[in-house]
Amino acid sequence: MANIQLVGSPQDVGERRPRSRVAPMLRDLAILTKPRITALVLFTEAAGMCMAPGRADARTRWLSLLGTALIVASANVLNMWLERDVDALMARTRNRPLPAGRLSPDVALALGLALAALSIPMLLLVNLTTCLLGLAALITYALVYTPLKRHTYLALLVGAVPGAMPPLLGWSTVAGTVGLGGVLLFLFLFLWQLPHFAAITIFRADDYRCAGLRVVSVEHGERAARHMIALYSVLLVATSFSLVSMRLAGQKYELAATFCGAAFLTLALRGMLAGRNFDSKRWAKGVFACSIPYLVIMLFVLVVDRLPAQ
Repeated sequence: MANIQLVGSPQDVGERRPRSRVAPMLRDLAILTKPRITALVLFTEAAGMCMAPGRADARTRWLSLLGTALIVASANVLNMWLERDVDALMARTRNRPLPAGRLSPDVALALGLALAALSIPMLLLVNLTTCLLGLAALITYALVYTPLKRHTYLALLVGAVPGAMPPLLGWSTVAGTVGLGGVLLFLFLFLWQLPHFAAITIFRADDYRCAGLRVVSVEHGERAARHMIALYSVLLVATSFSLVSMRLAGQKYELAATFCGAAFLTLALRGMLAGRNFDSKRWAKGVFACSIPYLVIMLFVLVVDRLPAQ
C-alpha cells in the first residue's frame, strides 16, 4: 500500500506530466520571422524617416514601423515556407523549425499570410505610397527573388531591391512621396547588400552547392565572387558621397564616409588582389562581419549630421 500511495502521490503525478509545448512553439514561430534581420530593417527605415523633409506625427511613425516589421516578418516566414526543402539540404539551415519538423508547413503559411494581412492595412493608414512600396517589397522578395535563386546568381540583384526598400518606406512615411534623397538612400542600401551577401556565397559555397542554389561562387567560381565584392564596394563608397554632394549631409558624415569607406574598400579590394595562398573564406567572413558596423555607423552619423537641419 505504501508503494501504491507513493506512485500515486501528487508530486509523482506532477513529475510525469508532459511539459508544455507552447513556449518552444512560440520560439520557433519567432525564428521564422528572423527578428535580427527585422530589427536591422527597422533601423534603416528610421534613418529614412529622420532624413525626409516634412513632419509626421508620432502615431504615423509608429504605425509605419509596426506595419513594416509585420510585412518584413511575413516575407521572412513565406521565404522559409517556400525554401523548406532547400533549407533541409544545408548545414546552416537544416535545424530551422520547418526542415527539422518542429512546425507544420501549414502553420508557417498561415502565419506568413496573417502577418501580411495585418501589415498592409497598417501601411495604408500611413499613406498609399508607403503601402504600395511595402507590398512591392513583399511580392518581390517572396514570389520573385526566392524562386529565382534556384535558376541564376543574378537573383541577388533582385533580392537587393526589397532589401533596400525600408529607407524609402521611412522617407515616404514623412514626405508622402519618394524624393531624390529617398532614392539615394535606397541606392546606398541596395549596393551595400551586394558585397555583404556575395561574401556569404564564398564561405558558404559548399552549402549552396549542395542545395542547388545558383549563387555567383557556385556558378562562376570564387574569383568572380571576389571581383563582385570589389566592384560593388567601390560603387557603394562612391554612392555614399552623393549624399554630401546633394546636401543631405554635412562634414561629420563626410568624415565618416571617408574613413569608413577607405577601411571597407581596403578590405574589399584585398580579395581581388590576393595571391594563390590567400585564405578567401576567412577574408570573406571579415567582409561580411565588417559590412554590418559599416552600415550602422554610416546611417547613424548621417542622421546625427542631419538632425540640426530639421
